[in-house]
Amino acid sequence: MLRHFYLSIALPALLVVLAFAGKGPRSNGGWIPLFNGKDLSGWDTYLAPPTDSNGHRISEQPIGLNNDPRHVFTVVTDSGEKVIRISGDGTGAVITQKDYSDYHLQLMFRWGVLQWGAKKHKKKDSGLLYHSVGPYGADGGAWLRSHEFQVQEGDVGEYWGCAGGMADIPAVKKTDSGYEYNPAGQLYTFSVYNTMGRHCYKRGDAERATGEWNTLDLYCHGDTSVHVVNGRVMMVLYHLAQSDSGKVSPLTRGRIQLQSEGAEVFYKQIKIRPISQIPVDLLK
Repeated sequence: MLRHFYLSIALPALLVVLAFAGKGPRSNGGWIPLFNGKDLSGWDTYLAPPTDSNGHRISEQPIGLNNDPRHVFTVVTDSGEKVIRISGDGTGAVITQKDYSDYHLQLMFRWGVLQWGAKKHKKKDSGLLYHSVGPYGADGGAWLRSHEFQVQEGDVGEYWGCAGGMADIPAVKKTDSGYEYNPAGQLYTFSVYNTMGRHCYKRGDAERATGEWNTLDLYCHGDTSVHVVNGRVMMVLYHLAQSDSGKVSPLTRGRIQLQSEGAEVFYKQIKIRPISQIPVDLLK
């Protein structure tokens, strides 16, 4: 879309770009930065009801939209580069203000050292939630309905369906209640409404040591998505959908959320570009 065409071709192409990205800046390769390296412009924040040091709610009233009294979501300097810091001291997310579909999203993350509440002595946890729609707080009082690209120590790349999000994933049964992605496996529907649940384990491990930067690539086109960690495919998901009281419909576009879930985590170089198909090599 960045090549030079005759005006009759270039104008429609430009309109497609603007429809996808608004009037934001563009970079080489068709990439559109989602983080401007300065502040959280273009993003909202949402925080669930507050909890005590043990993770128990002390109020049923959510802290809410764009209200961040403890500065859970900030922009800080890390080795001379501006990054998004999510302290983890509160459950919620920073959320793009725009919807996206048919894209390649790339970002980098690394873990900090702080942990909070009920998560204090557990695996550090966050998450990349995509195709996010519906009311705030639908999942756990903190997140919109969505598909989750898990970001958790040792588990980066797994799938969770959030608040009715669901997907068909080829998998094999590993335990009485656990299924692991396998491209040669049976196609199961992962949903909170099904017996196998809403969680599918990844296959293999590509996460770097805690504290080092990791690159995540998320490919979405139509009702298919691919989770990639440091260049390695963790799983391919099909028939992305959502369920409302048993009624199933597609869930193939929406906002992007980065979770705060009890652990300090840093994100940077967040960028997105439209795609016309998922690269064939990733689907093999």
